[in-house]
Amino acid sequence: MDSSDILCAQRLAEAARDAIRPLYRGAWSHERKDDHSFVTEADRAAEAAMRAIIEREYPADGIIGEEYGNRNPGAGRQWVLDPIDGTTSFIAGRPIFGTLIALLEEGWPVLGVIDQPILGERWLGVTGQGTLFNDRPVHGAPCRELSDAVLATTSPHLFSGEQIEPFMKLSGAVAHRKIIWGGDCYNYGLVASGHVDVVCEAGLKLHDFAALVPVVEGAGGVMCDWNGEPLNAESTGEVLAIGDPARLEDVLEAMQ
Repeated sequence: MDSSDILCAQRLAEAARDAIRPLYRGAWSHERKDDHSFVTEADRAAEAAMRAIIEREYPADGIIGEEYGNRNPGAGRQWVLDPIDGTTSFIAGRPIFGTLIALLEEGWPVLGVIDQPILGERWLGVTGQGTLFNDRPVHGAPCRELSDAVLATTSPHLFSGEQIEPFMKLSGAVAHRKIIWGGDCYNYGLVASGHVDVVCEAGLKLHDFAALVPVVEGAGGVMCDWNGEPLNAESTGEVLAIGDPARLEDVLEAMQ
């Protein structure tokens, strides 16, 4: 990975913005997918715009896209695209969804972008570099006690079976009046900027979390699975993001 990859990721985010903005709070069609999530023409237009750039500029690279599947699956470099993470928020006219762009090298996230096209907010994370928010450095906030932590998750209804108990234990260990529902990828940007302390989610797919890893970790935080293991292309989708790594063991212990 080099500076040209970072510039390309920025262009991908701009292309997605151009596709999404005209449709926000407008008239467009949407449908329900097999997994009961929604997809809109904005999702498809944004991913198509990004894929066209990658296919033109990096024809040997792979693409893993939420809407249009995989290209060059055996490539060592894979661009992972989620054109609208938080489609329900987009449908509802809430500007807390985001476009996620990641670059994987041999299955490990090395570059990530969280872009909120309506608010004009963008987090950029690159392995070995500090995370930038609209070109300015950001850092996760210190958290002295887990009982003071702000916890976020998209929805408690997305935890199933044996996942519910660990989440409920964690939610009981944080500040009860500081639990945030909703937010999808936007919550992870808030971790990187020091506004949210912990995000706990389950059932995520690679396109949901790959871009988040460099953003959170570049801001001094940690992202891992529920066992404390680092996230890569083989991870199962049980995800934690913690702004202050000193609280990692407290979070894992609370979930036991």
